Amino acid sequence: MSISAYRRTAGIVAGLAAVTLVAAGCSSDRDEKTDSTHSASVQASAPAVSSATSAESTAPSEEPSAAPESDSDVTLESSTGREVTLTGPIAVKYSSASEQQKKDLGKPLGGDHNAGTRDSGVVFQQFEGGVITAVNDDASTPAYITWGEIRDAWNVERDETGKPDESGMNGSAGPLGAPTSDETADGDLRTTTFQNGKITYNTKTGKIQVTVNGKVNPEE
Repeated sequence: MSISAYRRTAGIVAGLAAVTLVAAGCSSDRDEKTDSTHSASVQASAPAVSSATSAESTAPSEEPSAAPESDSDVTLESSTGREVTLTGPIAVKYSSASEQQKKDLGKPLGGDHNAGTRDSGVVFQQFEGGVITAVNDDASTPAYITWGEIRDAWNVERDETGKPDESGMNGSAGPLGAPTSDETADGDLRTTTFQNGKITYNTKTGKIQVTVNGKVNPEE
């Protein structure tokens, strides 16, 4: 082979090697751009997912709305035609009363002196035929109905022993205190117990007997 032919062959080989290197370089550059683009795409989308997750975790949870409290108040028409609203234990007691008891109680009486709270905390509501009382205004506190001759006797001013005395006190402020039962029946006798005693009414004789702190007073 001549020297010039050898040089041409060497040049062709060198040229082919250069083309191969350029092609390889282009291919490597293209792969890096693709990987870079994919990486950028993943990195760009990641914060969006993180942000959404953060928003869900930091957003205040929506609590179910509480059910409205049960309203036990009872509104009635008074003997004068005005509305009287019973609340707390008095409303609960009236609502649980039988139709006959409601009929015997009659209409509520209006005015501050016929309903309210005593200094002792006793709450009361007067009716035409009786009174409902409780030792406090908590709706869960038992309330009692007092009526008829027993209520009349309870409302008499009495001294500390239970004897009638115009200078004494009556009702829950008197020596008997507040009722602790509804009226009960035993033959001809009707009895209501109180904090400090009891009143018994004999339906046959029409007599009343008051007992205070164990002391039985003469019939009235």
